[in-house]
Amino acid sequence: MSSYPTARREVASWTRWLHIYLSMFSFGMLLFFAITGITLNHPSWSEGMQKVDHMNGTLPVEILPEIGAWPQKQLAIVEYFRNTYNIKSQLKDLRLDDSECTISFKGPGFSADAFIDVTTGNYEVTITNAGVLAIVNDLHKCRDTGSVWPIFIDISAAFTILVSLTGFIMIFFIKKRRSNGLLLLLIGIVLLMLSYYLFV
Repeated sequence: MSSYPTARREVASWTRWLHIYLSMFSFGMLLFFAITGITLNHPSWSEGMQKVDHMNGTLPVEILPEIGAWPQKQLAIVEYFRNTYNIKSQLKDLRLDDSECTISFKGPGFSADAFIDVTTGNYEVTITNAGVLAIVNDLHKCRDTGSVWPIFIDISAAFTILVSLTGFIMIFFIKKRRSNGLLLLLIGIVLLMLSYYLFV
C-alpha cells in the first residue's frame, strides 16, 4: 500500500518533466504550424506577393540534340535550366513529343515551366515566386517538399500528440484543478463537434 503514493508521485514527476521539455523542444514546430494554420485560412493575405518572370532563349549548340536524340539529352537539358536560372526545386514533370519538350520544376511557393521547340532549341521559361506566405503555406500542406519534409511533418505531429497527452495526464495529479480542467476539456470537445455539425 505504501508504494502507491510513491509510484503516483513518480508518474506525476515524469509526466510534468516530459510535458515541459517536450513543449520546449517542439515549441518552434508547434508555433510554425499554428501560425501557418491561420495563414492558410486567409489566402488573400498573400495577394500581391507573387512575382512572375517570362524569359526566352535558345539551347546552346553543344547540348541541342538532333531530333532522334532528345531522350538521351534530357538530363543535360534539365541541368542547363537548373544552372542558367538557379533553380533548386525538384523536377516535377518532363514530357517530350515530336514538336515540343516541356519541363516543370516545383517547390514550396515556386514553379518554373520551360517549353522547348525540339526543332530549333528555342524555349520560353516562366518562373513564379509566390512569396513568403505561399512558401510557409506549402510547407504546412507538405506540397512539393520532397521526401524528407513529410518525415518532419510526422515527427511534429507525434510531438504534438505527446505534448497534448502529457498535459491531459497532468490534470489528474492536480486535485484542486482537476474538475475544472476536465470540464474545460469536455467543453472544448463539444464546441469542436458542434462547429463541425453546424457550420461545415
